[in-house]
Amino acid sequence: MIIHNYQSSSGKDLILEYIKSLPEEEKVDGFSVLESLENDRRDIIKYKCWRKKIYEVRFFKHNRIFFIVADKKNLYILHVCRKQTKKTEKKDSKIIMKRAKELGKMLGKKFI
Repeated sequence: MIIHNYQSSSGKDLILEYIKSLPEEEKVDGFSVLESLENDRRDIIKYKCWRKKIYEVRFFKHNRIFFIVADKKNLYILHVCRKQTKKTEKKDSKIIMKRAKELGKMLGKKFI
């Protein structure tokens, strides 16, 4: 599976930047989740459907990765954040939805 991390308009990889900023133990867990996704081993990680075709992976207690599986070969990571309540914060929800719409337009598909 090819992983595509969301990049800002200036080309910054916001996903890797977030994970690299975490404390060592959380960083290791975050990278192991990315590796599991890349190797198409979703059976060994804890993930669930967040909204329609957007999935959420929990790693190291409060961290979350939101992603879309576009086809059999491509997985797009939309957002990574810290989530300490059961409900995703509005600002994070808006970011995820905006990026999912952008991706849908780019790929000519509808994810939400």
